[in-house]
Amino acid sequence: MNRKVLRTMGSAFALAAATLATVTAPGVVAHADPVTPVANLDVNRYLGTWYQLAAVPQYFNLVCARDTRADYTLDAQGDVVVHNSCTTWSGGPNDIQGTATIVDPATRAQLHVSFPGVPTQDARYGPANYIVTALGADYSWALVTDPNRLSGFVLSRTPALEPGEWDRVRAAITAAGENPCWYLTSPTTGGSETITPLCTA
Repeated sequence: MNRKVLRTMGSAFALAAATLATVTAPGVVAHADPVTPVANLDVNRYLGTWYQLAAVPQYFNLVCARDTRADYTLDAQGDVVVHNSCTTWSGGPNDIQGTATIVDPATRAQLHVSFPGVPTQDARYGPANYIVTALGADYSWALVTDPNRLSGFVLSRTPALEPGEWDRVRAAITAAGENPCWYLTSPTTGGSETITPLCTA
């Protein structure tokens, strides 16, 4: 990884971390209301390939340099098979497979995602840790977070979104009680090639 990339990453992570720390400092409640899922998630329409276009930095995705994607299919029990993949900083592939189980039959938009062997995420069943809070027209993009709003993912059916769609994504992030500055854009072939806080992108 060259120094320019390291400097870009460092600046972007620093800004996102500083913003997150300011909002979630001891004694400060970022958002008191529970996370609201979409009213009705059509799981069959949600299946397929999603490209990660932005995300709140997490320890488990720091290995990914670009082209992070998720492929969702159904298993024999009706649960969602999750296959996450990306290209690492050394140019090699990285992937992991898990399972998502619906824990909210009313909306079907709150799921528990597990990955065998991953600390804190290896329990096959449990409370919701994946909440779909917004969807674009025709399921063209999705916004996902968790009950504590510590994670966040902007997913798209295509490697890029039009400016108007990005405006709707930022509005959805704010409506979900999060800050667009927490999200860093994810380099994607055919889309963004930079790592930039979403509030400045």
